Amino acid sequence: MDSAPSTETVVQAIQTLYHNPDPAGKERASAWLGELQRSVFAWEVADQLLRNGQDLETSYFAAQTMRTKIQYAFHELPPSAHQSLKESLLNHAQNLVSHASPVIITQLALALADLALQVAAWKCPAKELIERFGNTVGNLPFLLEVLTVLPEEVNSRSLRLGANRRGEVIEELAGSCDLVIQLLIACTQSCAADTRVQAKVYRCLGSWFNLGVIQGEAVATSQLLNAPFQAMHNPETLSSVHEAACDCICSALYVAEDITRYESLANCLFQGVISLSEPYHISVAQEDIDKSLNYCRVFTELAESFLELMMAAPGQGLGDLRILDLLLACVGHCQYEVAEITFNFWYRLSEVLYKRDSTNLNTIFKPYFQRLINSLSVHCQMDEDHEGIPDETDDFADFRIRVSELIKDVVFIVGSINVFTQLFRNLAETPNTTWDVTEAHMYVMSAVAKNLMPDEGEVVPQVLQAVLNLPQDAHIAVRYTGTQLVGELCEWIDRHPEVLDSVLNFLLAGLQHPKLGSVSATSLQNICAACREQMARHFKGLLQIVEALDNLHISNDAAVGLLKGISLILTKMPHDQLAVGLRALCQIQANRLSQLIAQNESIKEGTKTDPTIFLDRLASIFSLFQYRHTAPEVQNGQIHPCQQVVQEVWPVLSDTCNKYQADIRIVERCCRCIRFAVRCVGKQSAGLLQPLVTQMVNVYQVHQHSCFLYLGSILVDEYGMEEGCRSGLLDMLKAFCGPTFQMLKTGGLRNHPDTIDDLFRLCARFVQRCPLVILHSEMIDSILECAMAASTLDHRDANASVMKFLRDLVHTAIANDCDDDYQVRRELVEKLMVVRGPQLVQSLMSATVFYLPSYMLPDVADVVFELMRYNRASFCVWLEHALKALPTETTGGAVNATHKQLTDFHKQITSAEEVKSVSSALRDFSRLYR
Repeated sequence: MDSAPSTETVVQAIQTLYHNPDPAGKERASAWLGELQRSVFAWEVADQLLRNGQDLETSYFAAQTMRTKIQYAFHELPPSAHQSLKESLLNHAQNLVSHASPVIITQLALALADLALQVAAWKCPAKELIERFGNTVGNLPFLLEVLTVLPEEVNSRSLRLGANRRGEVIEELAGSCDLVIQLLIACTQSCAADTRVQAKVYRCLGSWFNLGVIQGEAVATSQLLNAPFQAMHNPETLSSVHEAACDCICSALYVAEDITRYESLANCLFQGVISLSEPYHISVAQEDIDKSLNYCRVFTELAESFLELMMAAPGQGLGDLRILDLLLACVGHCQYEVAEITFNFWYRLSEVLYKRDSTNLNTIFKPYFQRLINSLSVHCQMDEDHEGIPDETDDFADFRIRVSELIKDVVFIVGSINVFTQLFRNLAETPNTTWDVTEAHMYVMSAVAKNLMPDEGEVVPQVLQAVLNLPQDAHIAVRYTGTQLVGELCEWIDRHPEVLDSVLNFLLAGLQHPKLGSVSATSLQNICAACREQMARHFKGLLQIVEALDNLHISNDAAVGLLKGISLILTKMPHDQLAVGLRALCQIQANRLSQLIAQNESIKEGTKTDPTIFLDRLASIFSLFQYRHTAPEVQNGQIHPCQQVVQEVWPVLSDTCNKYQADIRIVERCCRCIRFAVRCVGKQSAGLLQPLVTQMVNVYQVHQHSCFLYLGSILVDEYGMEEGCRSGLLDMLKAFCGPTFQMLKTGGLRNHPDTIDDLFRLCARFVQRCPLVILHSEMIDSILECAMAASTLDHRDANASVMKFLRDLVHTAIANDCDDDYQVRRELVEKLMVVRGPQLVQSLMSATVFYLPSYMLPDVADVVFELMRYNRASFCVWLEHALKALPTETTGGAVNATHKQLTDFHKQITSAEEVKSVSSALRDFSRLYR
């Protein structure tokens, strides 16, 4: 946008956006307004629109624009404009707050808060705002809103205040805390009937609790803390006020976990929360699910905060186990959404008990976990009028999965066999049990089945026999879950081969049922995996099932899993039988692919016309033979039993890649299949190397699918150390780099993270397997330049590959110093670093400070530490120059890093003796700029 538009033009665009019935017109207006917001003219336009106060849509656009500019583009304003912007916003607030919409008030409050936090010259903003807006009742909603968002925005990632400025702000807010508390107390007294103000008071108090600046003693002895509890006690409290009170109490409980600092607050909160038991039961009786959820959140937060106290002194003081009774009352709520809130606490409690490994503690808490599991089994019941198998795509299915995972984590406290036995007895001893109860019990039994001792001989045989003898007219969901349970008992079945034939007959019958096919296939996969040696005699029968897969009602995921299970049986066979079996398995899928290529049908994703179905099946077969624990043992000079099969399948894979080369989805699956085939036989796939590389390079010139780069890295990993293969592999890299660099240049690094990931994975493989080849290459400088540019990319996988390449590149200058090529490697890396070293360190510091989240900094630390190991003296100089290039102040006038902080950081890094120290120093330093 070259010039500032008139306010009339902007208002017209806003009206078009909100009121024009033409979608194309709306889209054009939205694009134009977005461009305006990104321009420097947005400041003046938004200010003028707020001054005019024309209508809701215009005022909201103006307030939202002002907030966005302050948050993301504050650097556009010169420091001389900060004071005038502050006065302008305060005046807009003064003029608008008495009649403005809540959404406009929120945006103006955020704009003021973000401005106050960024302008270092604005001292004690909370005090100033209270003095300006606290004398008029009509201004209270705005004042409370800005006092709520002010502490919240302190830790906003988008503002990037920096640790120094953040510390100053927190100190200032702590100094204003008493004034804020007095205001909130006055509001609770003078506006007791105004529910909107009351809700804002609770949210504001919670916000200041979250910042950690409230003195617990002062609040604990005031009436302010009683207010949210009174709101939650009153059954007539509005839902919005009830939720705000709940949020406030949860925030207070979170800080009260620091019991040494907030002992009096913790005691008051404990008594207050325990007293909410009766209001909770009233909400249950009134079927007010929203309020029940709020109570459960408070009870759970109390339990989480006082967990360590419960461990240290169970049943005493703040370790009172009535807390767990409250939680279990919530778990017993008829709506599973309430129970689910407590799950994280039970995980934490079980983890602490596991680490403590105390018989006494386990004995104390065991009854609570028994009650938990019993309640969860009830929650797992489907509606009695449900028809068909369990729906695995709805929210209830997700809940049941989380229940299963929770039970698996906590069952050690109760004992798997105890749970399994009790559930079975419940079913056996209860006459006329309804199908939904039976199915839910079987579902929970499935969760613990794999934890049972294989030699258990009393209960499991009865359970298994009952499932295998389920009548045909049993509810289909019971048969479905029973089939799941059989699969989960696979390890027990392996120790009791006498039941195997009965189990197989049961599962084969299920495979032919339209609704039980997929679950039967999954259970059969489990049986194949656990009973490999015994299943070898059934291989021919399993092969017949594979041939009929497309005629059975089985999902592709289940089919792939079944093929994995059948392939595992092959790993226990002699080499000659393995080769025959593998050929038969692969030939079925290869024939299907050949038919698709010949028929030239249009592809419908997920159907038999989709090549990815058969590519995935082939990949699942080959993938099992690449792992050490499942790969066949091959002695030196011995032919791999899978080699011939891989060579036979290759022409079909090649044809598939050629035919569907424009379809990235199919090509990715094809490359994945080839990758597993190559890994399967290792260097004995040498016959494929030349035609595979040629095809990859040719297709890549037209279609830059990053999966070819990844597959190239696999080939370098396998053949990079073979002298005769290096030249061809380098030619492959050259052929890849040209189109890749062009694409990254035109499309931008950020738009192609997968390509960055796979490119530097490929380059790293060269450095690892044949460093001299890539170091002598004329491409190395361009590759390093690209890596430095990509070092700021905040895509986790892509950045990890870049850092891995840089680390390995530097490492090759110091690794294996006894090898003949060591001196050459050292000299080549040194030649690169003399030119690129300073720029590399500057890129790493820029990435650390401005671009990468803290969890990605350990990868940066690896590179930094390797640079120091390579040449500590040079690195010290490079780091000093990089630190001098960093900005010393924010646009708001706050100090980013003092000279002492910069000096200390330089010393920390350059004196570090382990990479962990570097990582810690980088993380701490980055906070100065965030």
